[in-house]
Amino acid sequence: MRNAVIRSAGAYLPKRILPNSYFDELLATDVSTWLENNLNIYERRWCDEDESTVDLCVHAARQALDRAGLRARDMDLIIVATDTPEYLTPSTASVVQYRLEAGHAGTFDLNAACAGFVTGIDVGSKYIRTDERYKHVMVIGAYAVSKFLDMADKKTVTLFADGAGAIILGAEETENRGYLGSELITLGQYYDGMGIYGGGARNPVSQEVLDVKTHTLKINYRFPPELNPQMWTRMARNLFERLHFTAMDVEHYFLTQININSIRKTLENLEVPQERAHTAMQYYGYTGSACIPIAFNEAWEKGKLKENDLLMMIGSGSGLTFSSVAFRY
Repeated sequence: MRNAVIRSAGAYLPKRILPNSYFDELLATDVSTWLENNLNIYERRWCDEDESTVDLCVHAARQALDRAGLRARDMDLIIVATDTPEYLTPSTASVVQYRLEAGHAGTFDLNAACAGFVTGIDVGSKYIRTDERYKHVMVIGAYAVSKFLDMADKKTVTLFADGAGAIILGAEETENRGYLGSELITLGQYYDGMGIYGGGARNPVSQEVLDVKTHTLKINYRFPPELNPQMWTRMARNLFERLHFTAMDVEHYFLTQININSIRKTLENLEVPQERAHTAMQYYGYTGSACIPIAFNEAWEKGKLKENDLLMMIGSGSGLTFSSVAFRY
């Protein structure tokens, strides 16, 4: 059986570090206490003025290539999952391909908001499983959201951060490891809850006026706090049933890094030890579609992933989009 296996991982975080105290001063109020107690965020990284989404992608991609012992021209497909693209058009992935000198690779962007990376892993795996021409697929999750933040908006400016993570999938003839299954769910009724609503066809950019209300990231209303734990638990159990394993069989859970309490509640629902969920928000804030590959890369670097380990990724993002995937490492 031809399957997609995880060959390597890489990540990149900008060098500019902003501790919570920066926002205490910026907003003239104590935000540190809430961020640390409720979200487990202590600091985050933002791009420099001359850095953008492609820069983040290229750094993460090169690290993943080096670790896999592959050249950029070995890539058959590059998928960039982002909702902070380099341009409205052309695709961010095409610029990444050029910068990497990966001239053999086809490219496209994928926007499922913060669930985009897991969706991209699902799509890339299916390319490998169904078409023998695809032997190496790189999936990159990238977020340069600091470019779209309203510095006076306490709800967003303290939470969101920049970064990129990459995973290289490779084709292998195996029945014992690799991609196992996935699920995508969307609750479209929440589409207007959070997003960047300017710049597209509904609210195009005006040369006269750049409206901060539509052209920066906005949270328009509070989502039900139980929604993420409920959906993540449901999606995990759906995969358990379909793939015939239990919650305790999964050694590693990689969940969207937006709220530590949502992660803890999900693992509590599944009745598994909290240490099975890897977290990266402590020092990197919320990096959207990059947060799961960044957490995965940290686990990979620390040697936590062992051959034949069962792992699950579950992402969620505005839209509201949810995606899950299971792998045998």
